[in-house]
Amino acid sequence: MDSPIVTQLFRQLFRHRGCNSQRNLVALSSCIQHGRRVQQQKRSMAMRHTTRGAKPSQRTNESDWQQRTELFSHDMTEEYKAFPTVTANELRTRTERPRRVKMLMRDFVEGWFPLCSPLFLPRMHLPVHAGGFEQRANAADDADSLYNPHYGYFSKQAVIFTPGKPFDFPALRDEPEFYAELGQRYTEFEDELDSKLPAPNDTRQLWHTPTEMFRPYYGEAIARYLMSNYIMTSYPYHDLIIYEMGAGRGTLMMNILDYIRSVEPSVYDRVKYKIIEISPALATIQNSQLLATAASRGHSDKVEIINRSVFDWEERVPSPCFFIALEVFDNFAHDVIRYDLNTEEPMQGMVLITENNDFYEFYEPVLDPLAARFLRVRHAATGGRYPVPYSNSKLIRKLKQQIPFAPNLSDPEYIPTRCMQFFDILEKYFPAHRLVTSDFHTLPDAIKGLNSPVVQTRYERRMVPVSTPLVHQGYFDILFPTDFRIIEAMYGVITGKLTRVFSHEDFMRSWAYVEDTEVQSGENPLLSWYKNASVMVTVSN
Repeated sequence: MDSPIVTQLFRQLFRHRGCNSQRNLVALSSCIQHGRRVQQQKRSMAMRHTTRGAKPSQRTNESDWQQRTELFSHDMTEEYKAFPTVTANELRTRTERPRRVKMLMRDFVEGWFPLCSPLFLPRMHLPVHAGGFEQRANAADDADSLYNPHYGYFSKQAVIFTPGKPFDFPALRDEPEFYAELGQRYTEFEDELDSKLPAPNDTRQLWHTPTEMFRPYYGEAIARYLMSNYIMTSYPYHDLIIYEMGAGRGTLMMNILDYIRSVEPSVYDRVKYKIIEISPALATIQNSQLLATAASRGHSDKVEIINRSVFDWEERVPSPCFFIALEVFDNFAHDVIRYDLNTEEPMQGMVLITENNDFYEFYEPVLDPLAARFLRVRHAATGGRYPVPYSNSKLIRKLKQQIPFAPNLSDPEYIPTRCMQFFDILEKYFPAHRLVTSDFHTLPDAIKGLNSPVVQTRYERRMVPVSTPLVHQGYFDILFPTDFRIIEAMYGVITGKLTRVFSHEDFMRSWAYVEDTEVQSGENPLLSWYKNASVMVTVSN
């Protein structure tokens, strides 16, 4: 909660007494207050363990607890021992946010995350106007925050921005004019939504994707890549089978099918396009897009919308296919790990949720099988060469620990365990797939830690970043960067396939008609707006 706008936010939250969105505002206020409590209550409890250099005989009961960042914090040990452990899957059927439970960070995040995410520098810049360690938060919590069908961020709060008609880039003077035009369309889009409500929705979570902003040029670039590689490897012996995960409004699907139909009718005859969509609401929107016009209805016999999570997939697809996952990795749930600064042993994060809906982090020395496997696979795939959130010098670590109230654990590291599971799905059920994925390799305004996310909410059409992932479920977006060097290596080890990673600009220069998105000054928003994004594609089966 380090942003100055938070102070103003609290003042504004309680001025709207007559607003119909009062309950949303109070909930948002509550979640921000909870985040502040978490910042004040973080501490760690050192559990006894004997692995790799630990010396239990030198530990006493008095040394089991050590305050991490604050002099005064609540001892929640008894609650942590008493509360049951739940998972994101167990929370799917719950209509209210859980209390008096604990869960892994990945389960916490998954319940909050969006169903897909935009590939834009900071999402927060739009609309534009020029027995363990206490501190537990895990991927399960994120799962509950983002994807829970009853109160998750994407299920209840998020709205995908669509700019209306495509931008006429050659008619724009320069990038600032495009930026201004985009901001104006954002305003018009929200004004239209608010006109249908009794009062403006101050807590609407609105975000965009490059597919929508650069329609149809972005989708056509993907279509050229798919069609070219299909013709070189599979045509005419196999159909062009395309799976898309996280399809949003279905705009990419429409752009790809429109392009192939117009330039290569013989290839279009072999197309089968299948969307895997976890959200029933988005699946309905995608179907509506398909039936909106006579031209789009012509694609109906090519398209199948499968309303389920890819992690529930059970059918083997032996045929060659392309698997599109754009802006998906950033919202995959992550586990959080901290390391014992003396032994370098990893400790896995858990999140404790109290009766009052306060959050506490705990860390345990025993990793669950998924997190333990991730660390093993990463080590094997990279040959042990990967960053860690602590100094490699034992002397420096020892000196830092002499500082009063110094933490006994490292900074957090967020590991993409859910992404590894996604690769398992591809290897097991789509053995002949070719992956096309794009995501952020770095993010501004991330919270503290290695591979740490941006956590943000939106209030009165402005983004409000916060400094903890332990936030009120459903009102905050949690967005992780992707370390493509590590992800590429792990994908290769798991699937046995070779890959290539491009910068977003290089990929678009290869496959987009960049003159279509060039403004009069010679600038090109399609290329310049995505400096922090990379594209990874499979180059062999």
